Amino acid sequence: MQLGAYRFDRVEFAGSLGDLGTLIPLSVAMIVVTELSVTSVLMMVGVFYIFSGLYYKLPIPVQPLKVVAAIAIACPEKVTLPIIAASGIIFGLILLFLAFTGLINWLARFFTKPVMRGIQLGLGFILMNKGIDLMLLPELFINKSTISVCSAGIPMNTVIGIFGFLIALLLLSNKRFPAALVVVVAGIIMGTLYGSFDNMGFSLGPTATNMYWPKFDDFLTAFVLLIIPQLPLTLGNAVMGTADTCYILFGKGPNTSRATYKAFASTMGITNIFAGILGAIPMCHGAGGLAAHYRFGARTGGSNIMIGIVFLLMGLAFGKIGISLLSSIPNSILGVLLLFAGIELALFLRDVDDKEELFISILIAGIGFATTNMAIAFISGILVSHLIKWRKIRF
Repeated sequence: MQLGAYRFDRVEFAGSLGDLGTLIPLSVAMIVVTELSVTSVLMMVGVFYIFSGLYYKLPIPVQPLKVVAAIAIACPEKVTLPIIAASGIIFGLILLFLAFTGLINWLARFFTKPVMRGIQLGLGFILMNKGIDLMLLPELFINKSTISVCSAGIPMNTVIGIFGFLIALLLLSNKRFPAALVVVVAGIIMGTLYGSFDNMGFSLGPTATNMYWPKFDDFLTAFVLLIIPQLPLTLGNAVMGTADTCYILFGKGPNTSRATYKAFASTMGITNIFAGILGAIPMCHGAGGLAAHYRFGARTGGSNIMIGIVFLLMGLAFGKIGISLLSSIPNSILGVLLLFAGIELALFLRDVDDKEELFISILIAGIGFATTNMAIAFISGILVSHLIKWRKIRF
């Protein structure tokens, strides 16, 4: 069904599932470790998806802030709920400041094509590596330690992942049976057969939610511990990277007229202030997520609206069993989605043919993949790029 610039069909819905490999593991882990409200988290994810789809009219992704999530999961004793709330509020205010002062466009001058392709390639490698890791895990589910092993001694999670990859590959361009939809549904069925809903109480309704206004110490800790390491990655991936990916996939024209640096910084800024106050996960857009949605069929904001409604319903009506619902998708199926998203993102390198530019792109990608820190990779790439130009080095 087509409604103006939005399309609502099974292919769009399949595309909306493409980025679950990033969204679900980080969200579930943060909820379990930091005890965030399931309803607050899922409701804000749904609102952000719908808001982005309506405004951009494109399949713009919604993801947790990766550095914030990683630190919160690794150090729950330091990253309390008020500090997570403070990080969302500060992050939102900084992005709005950059957007409305025009500084975001000044910063964009440092993100040249070889730098952007390097960031995209590095993120592609990271996504592929994470996807393969999820497929090789012995655990079948995110928050359960049960190990299911087939008769040959191979973890059932890996077996499901191999078949999921083959099915996705064979159906990659199939509009009648969209790859992501088939793989996710098949994964949930397999997960159910292996006990994903065992011992789960089916209590409906939302979980308790609270509003936060953190203290000064919470804001200070959040800024030093979470925001400073997160900001370079957000600018490179969620702002410049997402805009550049929009232009590659959809071209420069009326369809992408709203996909600007200022707009992406603004929508993330507004959303994160509310997410912080409501005690939800700080969120962003992302080049990898956009590549994932596109790879599995999403072409309009209709995909955002559909998946956003799903998350809203899960948060408001099924908040009390939300973790179990999200965790019913096997690790390996999430890994398959990440693997294809990473490949799609890495392929953007194909428009770099100058050897010096290619050197910079590959250097940034290699450093980013080795360190999993795109800020270090970005700074290293900028310095080497200027050195090459200064010394007029040729390859």
